[in-house]
Amino acid sequence: MTMQSTPEPERATQDQGTQIPIQDEASDVKQEGAAQQGGAAPEAADAASDAVKEAEEVLEAQAEEAPTDDELVEKAQAEAKDWQDKYLRLHAEWDTYRRRTAEQREQERLRAGEKLVEKLLPVIDDFERTIDYAEKNGEAGLIDGVKAVHSKFVNVLETGGVQVIDPAGQAFDALECQAVATVDDASVPDETVHEVYQKGYKMGTKVLRAAMVTVTTGGPKRPKPESEDE
Repeated sequence: MTMQSTPEPERATQDQGTQIPIQDEASDVKQEGAAQQGGAAPEAADAASDAVKEAEEVLEAQAEEAPTDDELVEKAQAEAKDWQDKYLRLHAEWDTYRRRTAEQREQERLRAGEKLVEKLLPVIDDFERTIDYAEKNGEAGLIDGVKAVHSKFVNVLETGGVQVIDPAGQAFDALECQAVATVDDASVPDETVHEVYQKGYKMGTKVLRAAMVTVTTGGPKRPKPESEDE
């Protein structure tokens, strides 16, 4: 059965009897949507084009800022030189520390030896007094044995670096000798050690005990050493 189309309703105005056709609302909405879509397409295309241009500009800027191969090589060489300098400084500091530590240990060893020698010096003095007494009182058998022990004892100290200060007949040296008296003697130059009352001892350049001596006066002036004249 065929459906008959119904005519569009007509509305009459109040003042006139003319009829005004009423359009379908759905068709109006479709027309408006088509118009909006037609206007939005160019805007989207422009936005996409702008985004592409902006991305290209960013890439170009990054390419310009990126270092060249020569710059990278120069930077690497500078870093390598910096590390080399640090290594050389550290090596020099280590050598200095090792040398200083070795010197300190050597000084400590010498100080320990000095204390031992200082304690042994009175023993040597007693040996020498005993020898002197035996010689003056005719104890020949005793003196030979004491001399042998004394000689051996002194040799042990000398092997350990101890030097005997026995300046009899030499020029007086205030750094190694202590004058306890003066003796008039015009036959030798002035300030000559006349007699050693007590021997001195030293290790290296350090005087452990100065020698106790008497010094001559009244003689000719002692000539200066040639090294001082130069």
